[in-house]
Amino acid sequence: MKNRLQASVLLSIFTLLGALASKADAALLIGNTQGNDIVIFDESTGTFQGNFVTPGLGGLQSPDALTIGPDGSLYVSSGGNSGLNLFDPAYPQDSAILRYSLTGEFLGVAASGGGLTRPYGNAFAPDGSLFVSSFRTNQILRYDVATGAFLGVFASDNNGGLGSANGLNGPNGLLFGPDGSLYVTTQGSANTASGALSFPFASQVLRYGPEQVAGLASTTTPSVFVDQPALLPEAGFISLLGLALSPTADSLYVSDFAAGVRQYDLSGNLLSVLSTNYTGTTPSSNFIGSLTFGSGVNSGDLYVIGFDFTNKNIGSVLAYADAEGSATTFSGDTFTSTSLIRPIGVVATTAAVPEPSTVAGLLLGMGGIGFARLRQRRSQLKP
Repeated sequence: MKNRLQASVLLSIFTLLGALASKADAALLIGNTQGNDIVIFDESTGTFQGNFVTPGLGGLQSPDALTIGPDGSLYVSSGGNSGLNLFDPAYPQDSAILRYSLTGEFLGVAASGGGLTRPYGNAFAPDGSLFVSSFRTNQILRYDVATGAFLGVFASDNNGGLGSANGLNGPNGLLFGPDGSLYVTTQGSANTASGALSFPFASQVLRYGPEQVAGLASTTTPSVFVDQPALLPEAGFISLLGLALSPTADSLYVSDFAAGVRQYDLSGNLLSVLSTNYTGTTPSSNFIGSLTFGSGVNSGDLYVIGFDFTNKNIGSVLAYADAEGSATTFSGDTFTSTSLIRPIGVVATTAAVPEPSTVAGLLLGMGGIGFARLRQRRSQLKP
């Protein structure tokens, strides 16, 4: 029996090594804002596989939103600083969207200029142009990634970055809906006349309709898709951040930096809430970044990125089988790694290739055990 068990374990290890060395069939790419790198998490094995993009490659600084473009490349919001005074001479001038292959090579700067200042969300429009949230200028900018040309300001707060009621106040996540509408989360922030960052407005989800996206109607007034929601028991404030479209394309999932994930139908009605308080404190001692649905066989599972601000900002992947769980108590599975340092951006892919040098140490992690728990939870949740 012991020999059979050892043989089975060895076979499993060699099988896993072969799979990791060739390809991660279902992977999450996760950006570390304090590590200036991007790491890879294998959904199929529940393991972290080390660097996908090494620290600083191509000028990568404080990565935020990650998007797989129509060309199959990875586009990353990089640079700037969320909190510095805009008039500080030390304010970084490196805001850009960087482009990488899905094997981790730097392919160049996809978008920059046009006043882009601390890019957050980025998303490709139906016409192929790239829309980018310029967080500190309260604007959404457009770029032609084929040429790198700045195409203009799509929308702004109409107040020079000082904010406006129900306006583009601290734009964050961007997502194009099935009908071509653009959804934007706003954190409710604005600049003061002296260049400091303040939070005087509501955190909302705004919607620009298909006519506005196509340039057939003014973008001066977006509709409020979701007004600032009620405060969750585990949160001390509200700051809507990430957006993900459900696999059935009939609802939106919105992450709140303070805590929680809310699901809305495409009319803006609240459908469900998921607790993200994996540290179990009140208020929560962990913050939440972006979110994504998985890839391949895991496409129905919801993954949310979090980090514990009381423990050196070490991050975790929160996994919810079939996007189900409790509204009041964290009920997902947690995959924690010291390779995650204040992670924010995340995207799922079926084509990412890990670095071979990182594979050997991965089998010592706890991820495989956590993955087994997620599969077990999936079977328990289904009727």
